[in-house]
Amino acid sequence: MELKTLFSPKKIGNVEIKNRIIRSATEMVAADDDGYITDEYIEIHKKLAEGGIGLIITAVTAIDVEGKIQRKRQECLFDDSFIAGNKKLCDVVHEYSDVKIAPQLNHAGRQGPNGVAPSPYTYEILGKEKPCRPMTADDIQKLIKDFGSAARRAYESGYDMVQLNGGHGWLLSNFLSGYINKRTDEYGGSIEGRTKVLVDIYNEIRDQVGKNWPILIKTNGQDFVEGGITLDEAEEITKILVETGYDAIEPSGGGGVTIFQDPSYPFVVVKSPDQENYFLDTVKRLKPVMKDKAIILMGGVRNPEIAEKLLQDDTTDFISMSRPFIYEPDLPNRWKSGDTSPALCTSCNKCLPTSRPGPVFCPIQRKAEKRKKREEQKKA
Repeated sequence: MELKTLFSPKKIGNVEIKNRIIRSATEMVAADDDGYITDEYIEIHKKLAEGGIGLIITAVTAIDVEGKIQRKRQECLFDDSFIAGNKKLCDVVHEYSDVKIAPQLNHAGRQGPNGVAPSPYTYEILGKEKPCRPMTADDIQKLIKDFGSAARRAYESGYDMVQLNGGHGWLLSNFLSGYINKRTDEYGGSIEGRTKVLVDIYNEIRDQVGKNWPILIKTNGQDFVEGGITLDEAEEITKILVETGYDAIEPSGGGGVTIFQDPSYPFVVVKSPDQENYFLDTVKRLKPVMKDKAIILMGGVRNPEIAEKLLQDDTTDFISMSRPFIYEPDLPNRWKSGDTSPALCTSCNKCLPTSRPGPVFCPIQRKAEKRKKREEQKKA
């Protein structure tokens, strides 16, 4: 099958992406201990750019100290001193064939070392309980300003757009979820109230960077926990976000311990083709309310011919992947060259333990490289 649509351009906001392939944000754990961009971090993204991806969304990037996922080696944008390294990263990526790049801005919320939540909450993980500090009204206003300032720094660094992480149990996801958000003020209660923080952050970013820079967001289609976000709620949340002006939405699901509390949670370890594209039903549900905004299919995307069909049918506007690019950063070039076999990544998740201490890599791919090198040495 000719992958004509997969390798056709399409805009997100006013920025044209050269193909429909997006690298979904991935925690690479490759910054230095203080969160500054390293040469190693730049090299990872240089390989992705060389590999033919249309849009690279970088690792989850902290918008303040309290909101870091981990104390060391996480990328940060909570101070102007981080701009120089991020500018260097953008300059290197932009040397390659109109590749676009965006940071993913995040606050860890309950799941970070400095646990905070929209309302009183105890985070249970690995058999331990961690009480989280409930946020005050002033905390929320600071959060909104911090996201806006981090986005402004990304803009000044030369990024083409920005994505907010409103999924996977991080703080913005906590606001959206009735499972955690028990506030009784304007930032809680109804779907409109729980979504208000995302509306206010969007407006704050617009105030700081202007109206033309695309703003994307990742959200949960479902929390997969009783009392959390359902598909019905996700549709209403999406309508609000589209009306607010968000340029693209990447639906995901679950987060933290919640993904293990519901047997209906989709396949994370993709063992067979029927387990691929596990957020496709979510995308199909949300696509009709997107109007002129883009929707991005993520979650077990592995087969380019299936992706091509979904794009041709206008089921989705873009596809995004993460783990396959850890194994094959040049996967788009392979597909474009005519080798349309699925990604070599088997979704075994053996890359996850490599995040401590980092940077993330694929042990299977590394073993294959060593084996190939030994065979070549024998032949020599």
